[in-house]
Amino acid sequence: MARIKGAMMTRKRRNKILGMAKGYWGSKSRHYKMANQAVMKSLRYAYVGRKQRKRDFRQLWIARISAACKLNGMNYSRFMHGLKVAGIQMNRKMLSETAINDPAAFTALVEKAKAAL
Repeated sequence: MARIKGAMMTRKRRNKILGMAKGYWGSKSRHYKMANQAVMKSLRYAYVGRKQRKRDFRQLWIARISAACKLNGMNYSRFMHGLKVAGIQMNRKMLSETAINDPAAFTALVEKAKAAL
């Protein structure tokens, strides 16, 4: 029985890693061993980054809503509680977009939250 050599699959696997390392500086984009280490680390950073992006955007939306609430004489936590009591279900992303693009509508939401409390 003929022996199966793995050269083709090894080359394919190595080229895949080198392709992912394209654009890296120096040896990291040319030498497989260094490229593999750099790609593994960058994939780890990308995985963590996808989780951090969710945190960062939520933080940004809350900061925007809080600033808009202060302009209307209310703080963030009382505003959110007022919306919940009033039965208005709107996520933070949409609330921040409303605060930026349509201040009149946001003021109306603040008034409803005040009335519910």
